[in-house]
Amino acid sequence: MKIHLPNSAFIGNIDSFLRSIDFSDRSRLEITANKNWISVHPVVLSMVASLGLTIGKDNIYCEPFEAKSKNYFERMGMFKILGIDSGIKIHEHEAAGRFIPLTIIRNSDELTYFITEVIPLLHLDPVQAEPIKYVISELARNVFEHSESPYGAILCAQYYPDVNRIRIGIADTGIGIKNSMRQSYSVEDDMTAIKLALVPGITGTTTKIGGTETNAGAGLFFIKSIAKVSRDFFMIYSGHSLFKLLRTPVNKNVRLFADPNKDGHSENTDLPSWQGTVVGIDITLNQNNDFTKLLDLIRKAYSEGLTERKRIRHKEAKFI
Repeated sequence: MKIHLPNSAFIGNIDSFLRSIDFSDRSRLEITANKNWISVHPVVLSMVASLGLTIGKDNIYCEPFEAKSKNYFERMGMFKILGIDSGIKIHEHEAAGRFIPLTIIRNSDELTYFITEVIPLLHLDPVQAEPIKYVISELARNVFEHSESPYGAILCAQYYPDVNRIRIGIADTGIGIKNSMRQSYSVEDDMTAIKLALVPGITGTTTKIGGTETNAGAGLFFIKSIAKVSRDFFMIYSGHSLFKLLRTPVNKNVRLFADPNKDGHSENTDLPSWQGTVVGIDITLNQNNDFTKLLDLIRKAYSEGLTERKRIRHKEAKFI
């Protein structure tokens, strides 16, 4: 496998980065980087770490980083999680910044510890921290419940105070969304599976609309909605397909749809195949937006979508 960390790779322009990944030899990982400057979304770091964990440090080659921004990758723990000595020295007097370094979460106990001990590293006000806790909890639980990955969820986050925005990335190398959804639904391709997973009330654990008592099939829908309300990006990459929610322009009202096809989004269905699932999200934090009211709005859209799906199912012809 070969991954090149470019000058810029964020959700808005991530397609070209994903297309450049070479999965032809999955027994080895080669990491190269732009010589002058590297600026990437945390989701990119989560992907690199996830791949490295599947093959072990003895099968990883990482060329020495020369870019001025190389300290960022040391602070985010990329070299540490890969078992690589980067040779990059971080001086103690340097500001730590508002970030969550790459972290492996394999179970609910580790998730609880992460939420209580690591989230404070972002130095956010409580009202700002609530949506972040929710998003991370839902994304990590999706990995526990559906991915079947022996390596767990690998995530990291970065807060950008100049624009009051947090970027979160999480990746796993499990069975992927298509195989997960196929346990209960007939899906032919990766994009169909991704869209099905985004529909509220749909979960791979059951065909029952609305899910079960322990899994309502609403996590990804809620997370996508949080990004949409904050007029930010959201992405899911699994198998050959990428679904990317686009930003809602400031001159348009935000509308939440149960059907992801109605969202302003882009699709890419011929990317190198990621064995597992990758999710990235940007959230602009606005202290004037009450998180409880935001969730109420999302739940309303969820309820309406659920009602519509049940109505359609009841209208379907039944043959004896």
